[in-house]
Amino acid sequence: MMRTTNGTSEEAMDGTSGGATAALIELTGVSKIFHTDEIETHALREVNLQIGEGEFLSIAGPSGCGKSTLLSLLGLLDSPTVGEYVLDGSPVSGLSGSQRATIRNRHIGFVFQAFNLIGDLTVFENVELPLTYRGISTAERKERAMKALERVDMPHRINHYPSQLSGGQQQRVAVARAVVGDPLILLADEPTGNLDSSNGEAVMNLLAELHRDGATICMVTHDPRYADFADSTLHLFDGKIVDRRSNGATRELQAHGYEVVTPERTLS
Repeated sequence: MMRTTNGTSEEAMDGTSGGATAALIELTGVSKIFHTDEIETHALREVNLQIGEGEFLSIAGPSGCGKSTLLSLLGLLDSPTVGEYVLDGSPVSGLSGSQRATIRNRHIGFVFQAFNLIGDLTVFENVELPLTYRGISTAERKERAMKALERVDMPHRINHYPSQLSGGQQQRVAVARAVVGDPLILLADEPTGNLDSSNGEAVMNLLAELHRDGATICMVTHDPRYADFADSTLHLFDGKIVDRRSNGATRELQAHGYEVVTPERTLS
């Protein structure tokens, strides 16, 4: 589903990847409407989206365009008003609250802008926590938590508390907690938003390394530098997908001297 427009190579405007990889996530005609005091707010409008297994997708767009709402739907933290969501081949619309919670715990890893570590728990206990809800033995929880902390270069901090860590270190622990359960997909909502440029770059390099190891990642970001770490970038505007562009194609065009105009600049 690739096409060339004004000298730039773009993917399908409907958010489908156009590749041969089977879709791990598929949204069809998804809209989200919020009702408050007789005011109807359309956060998402008829979104069609596919994310393939092993893909790294970034979601970009101006504030209020629906990025975080879309990530909440993907993470089963909310439900669409209309439309269908299929995760790993199974529709999720008819699931109960407890079933959705089980899927979140077993198959979806979350990384938040504010880290969301529990202050009264040590680094090790924070990372181990998702596994305690699975009935996993103490020995296996310890082994998996330590492996996750080693992946993010934080095993030397296992007995520290979040307040004793820098922002970058806290986010590394949050990533370890997200991947400890070997999820189908990792959802990251502005993972560098509370970090300086140096720590932000370190966290993005960590996500890129996880992706190279086979992780499927969907990330919301305002920063075009970090969006470029992904395989492709999806642009939202007023709740609609206006563009999905291969970052590899974009980098190649820029290397050959072409100016690639983003939707934000086009629509401003």
